[in-house]
Amino acid sequence: MTDILIVDDSATDRALAGGLLRQEGHFEVRYASGAHEALREIDQRCPDVVLTDLNMPDLDGLELLKAIHKRHPDLPVILMTGRGSEWTAVQALRTGAASYVPKDSLAQLLVETVVRVQVLARQNQAQVRLMSCVRRKEVRFELPNDPEVLASLVQYLQSAVSGLSACGQSDRVRLGVALQEALTNACFHGNLEVSSSLKDGDMHRYYDLARERSRQPPYMHRKIEVLAKLNEDEIYIRIRDEGPGFDPRVIPDPTDLENLERPSGRGLLLMQTFMDEVHYNDVGNEVVMIKRCGAAPSAEDPVPDRSNG
Repeated sequence: MTDILIVDDSATDRALAGGLLRQEGHFEVRYASGAHEALREIDQRCPDVVLTDLNMPDLDGLELLKAIHKRHPDLPVILMTGRGSEWTAVQALRTGAASYVPKDSLAQLLVETVVRVQVLARQNQAQVRLMSCVRRKEVRFELPNDPEVLASLVQYLQSAVSGLSACGQSDRVRLGVALQEALTNACFHGNLEVSSSLKDGDMHRYYDLARERSRQPPYMHRKIEVLAKLNEDEIYIRIRDEGPGFDPRVIPDPTDLENLERPSGRGLLLMQTFMDEVHYNDVGNEVVMIKRCGAAPSAEDPVPDRSNG
């Protein structure tokens, strides 16, 4: 059973999030009504994942995240965001949160997000020890549009970066989240041509269409090419799909207040926040992501002044 601690001052929201997770049958759910209670719970019995609201009266979710990372740096934290907490969410992601879920989209995204983060946080320790001997590595893959294969690649690359002395467990989880989002984009939006706009409406239709197209030509024959270069200074990942591409200039800003709470904007925000550089080619079917070892996103970046609207 995966042990999840849900932190929220709203009893209704705690019950909603906990109910969604309990329905899956393999989550043990505990609750805390505020940050101080959460820290006591964590010190007494550390969970596998913390799921926390951002707006709380004693300490907000950002301050809780900082306290958790100081005391339990390897414990992944997922944010629940609501209207009015958008920029705090961006700061929290820069500080070290593993992912986020808009409260308006808990039913569609919560379980998937928690499962993904928990899997990425779980390491095969023998594999980690082996990969810790690696100092430089370059690998190429040609992958099918199979989510299980893509998830295996993410775990493989996570293990591969274990040998980088400046890359800790928290960095590996966040790298895994960024990789998973980029590979998912290449598979669903690139090769299978499933529009991300469906996420803002019927999530079942989104996944049903992807399954249909994974068995239909020409979509089923398209591959995903991945090049990974890892060394002590830098992690370089290039992902190319065989879809028609898109115009990168029309990508909406995921940090814009109007876009941050939309399910279709989460992946790009997480990629841009967790990696130091994210670049698309002109065609839009290739993305390059770079993470400099030892470089962590700053939580002190200025928050835009929204007082003038």
